[in-house]
Amino acid sequence: MDSASVILGDKSSSDIVLQLKNKEGRPEHFHSHSFVLKSKSEYFADRLSNGSAATCIEIKCSDSNYQHHVELLRLFYLPADLLLDSLRSFQSAIGILQLAASFGCEEITKSCIQYLEAVPWEDKEEEEILKVVSKLGPMAMPILNRIQPVDLTATRNVFISAVRFATCRGGTCPPFRDDLKISAQEQVEYMLGDDEDVPLITADDEVKLEMVTGLSKVFSLFEEELSLMLVNSELTCEVAEDKIMHNLSDLEWMCNILTKMDLLKDFVTCWTETSNKLLRVIQDSKYCLNMWGPKVKIIEITAKVLEAVGYGNVIIQSPFRVQLLKTWLPYIRTTKPLLDAMGNKDMSFTYKMDEDLCHCIEAAMVSLVLALPSDDQADILTDWMNGEQIKYPDLSEAFEVWCYRTKSAKRRLVEGLEKAGEAALSQ
Repeated sequence: MDSASVILGDKSSSDIVLQLKNKEGRPEHFHSHSFVLKSKSEYFADRLSNGSAATCIEIKCSDSNYQHHVELLRLFYLPADLLLDSLRSFQSAIGILQLAASFGCEEITKSCIQYLEAVPWEDKEEEEILKVVSKLGPMAMPILNRIQPVDLTATRNVFISAVRFATCRGGTCPPFRDDLKISAQEQVEYMLGDDEDVPLITADDEVKLEMVTGLSKVFSLFEEELSLMLVNSELTCEVAEDKIMHNLSDLEWMCNILTKMDLLKDFVTCWTETSNKLLRVIQDSKYCLNMWGPKVKIIEITAKVLEAVGYGNVIIQSPFRVQLLKTWLPYIRTTKPLLDAMGNKDMSFTYKMDEDLCHCIEAAMVSLVLALPSDDQADILTDWMNGEQIKYPDLSEAFEVWCYRTKSAKRRLVEGLEKAGEAALSQ
């Protein structure tokens, strides 16, 4: 006789009763068969083989796992080849797995593991699985293989592929806001990890080279779009704005990623080299009264560059720092009043430089000016005071420091000449 020839709950053929406490706290009886219990469970095989003549066995269970006990008993009566198909949900399988492991039900345990290995999990379910399968030993390897750390080579390959996809390399560039591209960019950023997280990828030479290559590709595409904006007479402002916002979003993402990889200098260099061409396009008469979204985004990216250079996070030679200031100071000081005027005229106008952005730019420019040679500082401050828009950015702090330093330098020079003269007379 096998388990398929009898039915759970059949009083006429049952020789043993299992008593479970149901959800209402009342004991519930399940008429079972000792030969089935012994063939399916090591626990029952031991308990029913010790010479005991007991015809009722009490099984303690809680409200949370009562139903899993019932489901386990029903699985006792199924052939082994039907066990897997009888499992219907994650919660049911994980609950049955815990009990099957406790009662020593090898066939059912294997079926639960096979089911759980094949179905998708939520993050919280993965934690639950880890708690259960960590006690099962080698039997649980099919599940553990899904969640064990990936070797560094495989992780690097995935990361590099994601970078190439995110920077439109190796194929057609997806449309702006394409979900797959945005997802690739988000996951690249996630893999690098924030300060409090453990990064999945280490920025070794191969990874850095891939990022620099990607940066070059993104800037190349950006410059191509800029060129088309000036020469393509059929290009409408709406289409042009969409295209340039696409490129600027990619550049902003690259800036954030390269910051985490200590490669921000490469971005700063490319941005500085592209700045003149960018401003020539964005300030063209065709776009002077539109393209407000790109104009604000350009200033936001420039703020990151100014901040990196101004606070010494990126070291570049003084001529390039001067070029950076002389390129962007006039643009920012003329664009902000235009944005403010548009906002005052139309309350629904959303393209604005917020207070944090304004403060960031102003502080970075003051720091940048003060780190330049004195003559360059004088040139920058002269241009600033001769401009019509002197209110923002406010460089008065840099001007005050320059005056103090200049006076101190002159005093030191005079004192040095006087000492040199006295030394000559005493000889």
